Amino acid sequence: MIAGEDSARDVLPTIVAFDEPSTLTQQARLTLLGGKGNSLFELSALCGLPVPPGFTLTTALCREYLHRGWTDEMADGVRLALEKLELKTRTHFGGQQQPLLLSVRSGAAASMPGMMDTVLNVGLNDATERCLADSSRDASFASDCRRRLNDTFAKAIGRKGDAPNDPWKQLREAIEAVFRSWNSERARAYRRIESISEDLGTAVTVQQMVFGNLNDRSATGVVFSRNPSTGESRIFGDVLFRAQGDDVVSGVATALDITSMEKAFPDLHHQLVSYLAKIERLYKDMVEVEFTIEDGLLWILQARIGKRTPTAAVRIAADLAKDPDFPLSRREAEYRVRPVAKKVRTSLRIGSEKALGKGLGASPGVVTAKLLTDPELAVAAASEGLAVILARPETSPSDIEGIAAAKGILTARGGLGSHAAVVARGWGKVAVVGLEAMIVTPEGISIDGHFIRAGDRISIDGESGEVFEGDVAVREELSDEMSSLIDWLESDEDERPSEGSRTKIDDDALVTLLAIKGLTSRTALSEILGVDPNDLAKRLAAISEYVDVSKPIFVKPTGEAIDRAGAAIAAHRVLLTRGRAEDLLLEFRSLNTAVKKLITDWQLESTCETHTSGGRGNDPDHAVVGRVLKLHEAVSAWIRGIQPPQVVAIYLSRLGAAVEKMTGGDQRFLASPRVDSYHSVWFELHEYLIRLAGSSREKEEGAAHES
Repeated sequence: MIAGEDSARDVLPTIVAFDEPSTLTQQARLTLLGGKGNSLFELSALCGLPVPPGFTLTTALCREYLHRGWTDEMADGVRLALEKLELKTRTHFGGQQQPLLLSVRSGAAASMPGMMDTVLNVGLNDATERCLADSSRDASFASDCRRRLNDTFAKAIGRKGDAPNDPWKQLREAIEAVFRSWNSERARAYRRIESISEDLGTAVTVQQMVFGNLNDRSATGVVFSRNPSTGESRIFGDVLFRAQGDDVVSGVATALDITSMEKAFPDLHHQLVSYLAKIERLYKDMVEVEFTIEDGLLWILQARIGKRTPTAAVRIAADLAKDPDFPLSRREAEYRVRPVAKKVRTSLRIGSEKALGKGLGASPGVVTAKLLTDPELAVAAASEGLAVILARPETSPSDIEGIAAAKGILTARGGLGSHAAVVARGWGKVAVVGLEAMIVTPEGISIDGHFIRAGDRISIDGESGEVFEGDVAVREELSDEMSSLIDWLESDEDERPSEGSRTKIDDDALVTLLAIKGLTSRTALSEILGVDPNDLAKRLAAISEYVDVSKPIFVKPTGEAIDRAGAAIAAHRVLLTRGRAEDLLLEFRSLNTAVKKLITDWQLESTCETHTSGGRGNDPDHAVVGRVLKLHEAVSAWIRGIQPPQVVAIYLSRLGAAVEKMTGGDQRFLASPRVDSYHSVWFELHEYLIRLAGSSREKEEGAAHES
């Protein structure tokens, strides 16, 4: 682990080996290592799956590079990490005996499929190519790898000519290219569309190459643990034999269905299915996994929560929640699908029109629109309010704005795991891919010799994979089965805990809570956790690095806790899209006004009665309690509707507990700072949302004053 110069980097590592133990929270790892780096850590260190070894240059290092450029400290850090990798793999980077070859790939905290650069086969030069040819006994394989290096290198670096012969220069330039690709036009366009922060930066994973193009016992693929279009509980995806991963993702070749792997390598297929089940349990969701088979050995290259259609989202959530052995409750499943439950109606074709051709249905639904083959023209047409179907030989990251503008996507090449298919499903767009009979030109498309001019209307069916000339008749449908699944997910009142029941607080959430609360009495903390003083001591001992317990009555967060909570909250912000963190703070303000008015009214009435009657004791004021109950109902509905991180669910649990205490007659639980009162918890929730939005208490008070 290599530390840097400034205080932030004294706390957080800048280069991390995949299997290196880490005390960071999952959210902090995601922010620092990016989605790919965090995945590789979890797959290797937590799951023990076969992951090619390597290391991750963090997002903090990317931000430093974009600000300062390449430094001697960065070079030293990479050399040290690479020396450790050489020892682990018993290879030598640039060596003529057992040469180490590398992949250099991007990995932002928020998923940005295909938007940044990748360079494969780094370390190949004249000498190592000969060594690879000798060890594989296949000169054509070695030359294919060298060609791929030169192609990706020219694309990533942006200059003509082959990769330099010096392996170290290759590695440095590849890392710099991936860092710079964070600011590429296509990456910026994707972040604008998805409202992803410009300030995050990308991590870079440097990993030992495994070769899916080595021989006839080698392959590469992308597989989903469940069908991302329908939610059906069977693996779904693409495989290409004797190929490298970019062939599948880019769509330059039409891949084979994953069932082809079962026929060719039944034992490896069974092994892959078992790995997928294990990864699903780790992520508590359907997952997308990239894999490579090298000479009969299966390697897992990456895993992430898979993008899916709204229909698939409902089915998957229900199936997982119904499984008593799966770690997902019905309540969690309902939270997960609530934002998409209204989008599950599917467009179905009801006519009997003859299809011009049939590809692979990659994202379901039926759409009729104007055919265009130029992404820029698609953007222009969409800006004028026209519905567009964008046809391409295969999509590339440079097409991203055209894809975003289109209602439907049609490609001649690519499989179900291709860039076009993955992005279309994630954005809920109809897509047909791999229509090999189609030729795309600037003038239009030709399918088996039948020409359709750009500007004419066509229809595509993203379930059947069929393409039609002109309009087709459709109907919107919500199937009985889907309606039943939604009803089941929403009818879990008997399962839901009462408002006052406690949400379990894990160590990560506890550190964040303490960092926001600051100095906290042991009594209050015992109450929040629902434990007695002896158990409280055990809980605090488990996070001893993050809490100062030197005082007999109070505990307070350490500097490490502040840093860890800051990273966790930053990670929460990353996981929200389309400016959601700022929206949540804005939505909170109207509720905050009502809470503040209620508490002010109560305090004024309490002061008045104290002066006139000598105090009001603990008899509840039913009018105020009624106002609290009505307000808390609105607060609960709002929090449940935002799919909160665990820490927000904990705030809701504590608010509910305060309400129950109040309705039981203890008025202190409205606003007293001596107990875990509604007002105290509300203040903490407000502080969390302020930090989540990247704001400050001063700015928030100014905004409240202006409103």
